[in-house]
Amino acid sequence: MTVLISILAFVVALGILVTVHEYGHFWVARRLGVRVLRFSVGFGRPLWKRVGRDGVEWVIAAIPLGGYVKMLDEREGEVPEDQRPVAFNNQPVWKRMAIVVAGPAANFLLAILLYTAMYLIGVEGQVPSIGEVIPDTPAARAGLRPNDTLVSANGIELPTWESATLTLLDEALDTGLIELEVADARGGRRMVPLDLRDHRSLLADGDLLPSLGMRPWRPSIPPVIGEISPNLPAERAGLRPGDLIVSANGQPIDDWMEWVEFVRAHPDQDVQLRIRRNGVPMELLLHPESRGTDSGDRHGFIGAAPRIDEQAYRQQLAAHRTVVRYGPLEALQHGVRKTWEASVLTLKLMWKMLMGEASVKTISGPLSIAQYAGISASIGLAAFLSFMGIVSVSLGVINLLPIPVLDGGHLLFYTVELVKGSPVSEQVERMGQQIGLFLLAGLMMLAFYNDLTRLLG
Repeated sequence: MTVLISILAFVVALGILVTVHEYGHFWVARRLGVRVLRFSVGFGRPLWKRVGRDGVEWVIAAIPLGGYVKMLDEREGEVPEDQRPVAFNNQPVWKRMAIVVAGPAANFLLAILLYTAMYLIGVEGQVPSIGEVIPDTPAARAGLRPNDTLVSANGIELPTWESATLTLLDEALDTGLIELEVADARGGRRMVPLDLRDHRSLLADGDLLPSLGMRPWRPSIPPVIGEISPNLPAERAGLRPGDLIVSANGQPIDDWMEWVEFVRAHPDQDVQLRIRRNGVPMELLLHPESRGTDSGDRHGFIGAAPRIDEQAYRQQLAAHRTVVRYGPLEALQHGVRKTWEASVLTLKLMWKMLMGEASVKTISGPLSIAQYAGISASIGLAAFLSFMGIVSVSLGVINLLPIPVLDGGHLLFYTVELVKGSPVSEQVERMGQQIGLFLLAGLMMLAFYNDLTRLLG
């Protein structure tokens, strides 16, 4: 069911985004007097097609990873003499540039609408409260403490962890100096200077919060054994459902996650356990198995799950949830601002990756996008709109990159034509397209590799 939801959400999202992008090209081309021959969503064999009264062939094709608008063009075939004025290649440079830029512009406009609708519905998120501060990290050096709640960064409000992460990432890519306003557990507020100028290390693995040294608050789960898998270390040591973990090698265990981290840190080692079973103290000897990861690290594993009080767990979660919602005008303003911020952040990340200062692990392909689509769709409409918004922004930004084959590559050629007064030669354009295809193929291979690494790792 999860796979089906992911596939359906992916097809719906990509279908809408591609259709809007191509309709931008189509709409401007028609308004500027260029004849359009075909409007296709997808590539390959047509699954459905219809010819309209205006002669445009509307197509839905088998491979839903893009689309195209085919216009009358003398470079692609014979054009009757009376049709030459409406051929794309015979249009002034400014018209061709307007048609090309209309696709990415449509994606940005769609993102604004999606984010506006998201803020009208209400964005649910977790309050940015810190659960743990790791020693000798930027967060610890700044003086952040467990149970602190992030309020603002350089004057920008941080209502949820999502907004906090994006804002901190943006500032890390900019000046790297952040004035954080935080509230402590008693409600008192203070300013904390966070120095992120060494953002190379922060972005080394593509995951910001652990690099900063802070972990979000999480509900407290008592270290009580719930389920035990057969023939694994927990069962062999004599642990039973209902056992309360008191200490391990003399270290007190107060929370299930503390217990998980302790086990992971002690692969293939003897651990002296103190437990309580039905109120009676007991001691056991546990020997966690050693299991490996794709990166070559080893961690301990015992085959036990916690016993969770669902009602208490949900009450803790509800107390740390918030909903960000605005009226129509404010929602539109925040939609425009979020689209702008997402666009700038995407460009900054691309530049840092090009300079080797950010990890290429942040690049996602269709498998990850489908997975994110399914997750966001299962969370709710606002989350799905947010997902579509960021993908729409990404499509707009990527298509404007000066890479031949993409819209930005065509804009580059047209800019050269404006400067030199004549079109780029067919040989140069052909060579540029080959280079562009090579770059896109490399990017797709990297994206697929990242996808498989995430899924299999």
